[in-house]
Amino acid sequence: MADRALRGMQIGAKSMESEEGVVFADRFTVKYQTPSGEVFEVTMAAGAVPPATWESKTGEIAEIVGDVPEEEDAKAAKPVRTHWDMLRERRSIEELDQVLDQQLTLLREGRLRPEGSYRKG
Repeated sequence: MADRALRGMQIGAKSMESEEGVVFADRFTVKYQTPSGEVFEVTMAAGAVPPATWESKTGEIAEIVGDVPEEEDAKAAKPVRTHWDMLRERRSIEELDQVLDQQLTLLREGRLRPEGSYRKG
């Protein structure tokens, strides 16, 4: 049984993988300062909006120092699509009115199926 023992490194101690070929995400650093004078930096993803305040390791609330990089992708960002927007891409108002009328008829007749599938066939 001793010949089957794992030898070498401790489990979880070190990684045998290298960082060769790894492309890291774009990021920037934001500098914060506490009222007591402690200055520290926080690394954030590119495009993130840094908060005006950040809690330091000592528990003090720090404020941003210096300029914050402006978001470059503000113009390129897609507007948030709502459920209604996605529904309107698939169906017209007339079709939605028909589906609503059908569902209301089924509801009034008490024929709605509990499994949620109302299509025939």
